[in-house]
Amino acid sequence: MGLLAGVGAGVIAVACSGGSSSKSASSSTTTRTTSAGASGTTASTAACVLTPEVTEGPYYLDLDKVRSDITEGKEGAPLDLKLTVVDATGCTPIKDAAVDVWHCDAGGVYSGFSQASAGGPGGGPGGGQSKTDDQTFLRGTQVTDANGLAEFQTIYPGWYRGRAVHIHMKVHVGGSVVHTGQLFFDDNLTDQVYRSAPYSSRGARDMRNTADDIYRSAGAASAVLAVTPADRGYAGEITVGVKRT
Repeated sequence: MGLLAGVGAGVIAVACSGGSSSKSASSSTTTRTTSAGASGTTASTAACVLTPEVTEGPYYLDLDKVRSDITEGKEGAPLDLKLTVVDATGCTPIKDAAVDVWHCDAGGVYSGFSQASAGGPGGGPGGGQSKTDDQTFLRGTQVTDANGLAEFQTIYPGWYRGRAVHIHMKVHVGGSVVHTGQLFFDDNLTDQVYRSAPYSSRGARDMRNTADDIYRSAGAASAVLAVTPADRGYAGEITVGVKRT
């Protein structure tokens, strides 16, 4: 990323305790703590498990678009997304890591690839797609603060054919991509959210978490956001750590 090329120092990705296709094939370690909110979301008991990184999918754009509100007026259930980047050794926060997120809108469409994503499955393993428009909704970058926190105001993602509901992310440190992953949602919560407009107009989705190969590759339950009701919609949290080389 041009704007953020000097951020941080080189590391390999792991994930540490807390609410949580790369350019390099590193592995991730994930720790989750048990929780259950009013939304019905649950997380696994605290444990560190090696999990591989997963494909970035065909719809990534390197925009250097540093902003916290990525909605651009898109309709959907508000989601306050909180991603914390930490050093796996002691789980101390990493300041100045650049975190990219991107995901589809309530209709399953990705900005920049509206034509391609509206007509095909997308998001899975394999080659990229040609950019079809200059839209940038539901994409953005934040640089972590002293607590390792990057926070985004977005909406609950929609669904598209052949994939479970998810958000894409990359972590950049020292100008290098050190983690590429996908974040998932509890299926029961998604069922609840999708009963309301604008999601309800799309009909039933065709893929749940356990049938999604990328969900399993990402560590299954360890890649599920801890989501709770918030003043405006929902708040989703996960912690992704990095182990310094």
